[in-house]
Amino acid sequence: MIDVCLLGTGGMMPLPYRSLTSMMLRYNGSSILLDCGEATQIAVRRRGWSFNPIDLILITHFHADHISGLPGMLLAMGNADRTEPVTLVGPPGLERIVRSLLVIAPRLPFKLEFIELEDIADVQTLNLLGLEIHAFRLQHSMLCYGYSFTLHRAGKFNPAAAKALGLPVNYWGKLQRGDTVSYEGKEYTPDLVMGGARKGLKIAYATDTRPIAQISKEASGADLFICEGMYGDGSAESDHKAREKKHMTMQEAASLAANAEIAPEKMWFTHYSPSFINPQDYEESAKSIFPAAEVVKDRASLVLDFEED
Repeated sequence: MIDVCLLGTGGMMPLPYRSLTSMMLRYNGSSILLDCGEATQIAVRRRGWSFNPIDLILITHFHADHISGLPGMLLAMGNADRTEPVTLVGPPGLERIVRSLLVIAPRLPFKLEFIELEDIADVQTLNLLGLEIHAFRLQHSMLCYGYSFTLHRAGKFNPAAAKALGLPVNYWGKLQRGDTVSYEGKEYTPDLVMGGARKGLKIAYATDTRPIAQISKEASGADLFICEGMYGDGSAESDHKAREKKHMTMQEAASLAANAEIAPEKMWFTHYSPSFINPQDYEESAKSIFPAAEVVKDRASLVLDFEED
């Protein structure tokens, strides 16, 4: 099970009724924060979630509306009695930039560990906290990454098959975990007692970019696809701004979902322009392209769980 909360949906600057774009996932006792614009910690408090379990922070790029809230967030985590190390992932230069920001928060009660992505790779795979994470390059005015998260699900254990092999029960758990076991001079591999892999859970996230094919690839088969919809009124002016500033319209984003090999189950828009007071006004236009598209507000939440067998 994965809990998802889109903490804020605003782009460029926070507004009284719209926090800056940020997302939090909760899985297996850990929290993952994706982007951290100013006042993100307030959005976490409004959601009623804790700072202490944040084990991983992912940064898409170094524009202020995506990273300037990091010192305050790290201080809030320290005040929540966090002492375990925190891992940060982001584009090259991440450690230098974060260390510079932390001039105003120099004493943290936990260690920071950094994973800097390689700008020569279009897609990089990380395995962290039990999740397979893809960092994929976007097309923005600076180096920027989207992220997808996959929780794989192993095949179903067949106790009858294990019993037929003559294996004592105390060996079954190791096979379920994917380990090979030795018993009475023979080796037994997990495939002897495990069925084929079952459908897992997947979330894809892309913001601050022009539409590119890789986004559709990462969104394919997603239970939830979160994508920027900075502009949506369909005007020539908005289309021009999107191209000029390396952003997307809702219609362009909806087309990416529609072009995915396996359509996402749900699609949420985020990173709305501050000039758009009511982004909901443009939802029907996006739905005409991809019916599962939805214009959501701050703190939109979803619990993803495995399909029943």
